Amino acid sequence: MTMGKKNKKEKNIESDSVYFLKIVLYLVMGSMWLKVTKGDTSQIPIPLGFILGMAFATHEHFQTDKKIELAILLIAMLVGFWAPFGIYIML
Repeated sequence: MTMGKKNKKEKNIESDSVYFLKIVLYLVMGSMWLKVTKGDTSQIPIPLGFILGMAFATHEHFQTDKKIELAILLIAMLVGFWAPFGIYIML
């Protein structure tokens, strides 16, 4: 009776600088809003950065936890909603 070799999965180990860069990118991306305004009366905000960040976070294959990425995106989305930056389209 022979014993087979156990298959071990190799982990991709990220350096701290790569982790920090990803966190900063999620903060910047999550704060981007597309704000469509019609005159001075109505404004339709669309969380464009949050949607793109969610797409990146769900397809992430590295060490960062998806829960942390989504929490950072959510906080950045709320800050970006009240901050006066983003993409503005006037109709």
